[in-house]
Amino acid sequence: MAIVAAFVVPHPPLAVAEVGLGEEKKIQATLDAYNRVAKRIAELQPETIIIASPHSVMYRNYFHISPGAKAKGSLEQFRAPQVQFCEEYDTELTQRLNRICEEGNFPAGFEGERDAALDHGTMVPLYFIRKQYTQGKIVRMGLAGLPLQIHRQFGNYIRQAVEETGRRAVFVASGDLSHCQKKDGPYGFAPAGPEYDARLMATLEKGDLSELLTYPEDLLEASMECGHRAFCIMAGALEGLDYTTRVLSHEATFGVGYGIAEITVERPAE
Repeated sequence: MAIVAAFVVPHPPLAVAEVGLGEEKKIQATLDAYNRVAKRIAELQPETIIIASPHSVMYRNYFHISPGAKAKGSLEQFRAPQVQFCEEYDTELTQRLNRICEEGNFPAGFEGERDAALDHGTMVPLYFIRKQYTQGKIVRMGLAGLPLQIHRQFGNYIRQAVEETGRRAVFVASGDLSHCQKKDGPYGFAPAGPEYDARLMATLEKGDLSELLTYPEDLLEASMECGHRAFCIMAGALEGLDYTTRVLSHEATFGVGYGIAEITVERPAE
């Protein structure tokens, strides 16, 4: 099998009811779209959920793939220690990906794990997914400070590993958008904030994910975006496949952009 679908999702801890304590209702469109994503994943019944998170271990020139058989985490740092996760890793898939990267002399692998605990960029998506789908192991990886094209290449290797192991998988690109969209937001306002969000959502609406690789670095930096490199890994994982995209929601209620989109692969590799 192969990657059968991918999803662009944000990771605001406030979206979790036990953290938001009612404030999450102010981003109801995001919650509704997240629930649609979770329902869709449950319908697809993937064997593996691949998650690229900006808050996993990250290095300037190396992609960290989470090692080991399982990992735990909680939202204790967001005052919700009762929200806990214990996830199994798809070790066959991660080992195959590690081997492919080694053979390609590509800067990715199991080295340099500073903290084995699950990060909130992974747990917030899983909070919604696990309410509707409890099956499937996960693969977790961080981003890197490398060019966008290198993130695309990493995505190519991920797809290769999925196909070689015969997994039925979905890809979750976890990332908030711009952080500077309101004067009273956590990072204030900068024109690049709404500019980035508008461009990103237009790219997803149009469905040409290769456009993600052409965004100028100065726009990414000025907008204080969070997930663009995760989206580029996703683009690489889907490169060469026939797919359709559908934007489900976009909000910037608190000054940070939250965008959700679904990408369905039309003819997955057998």
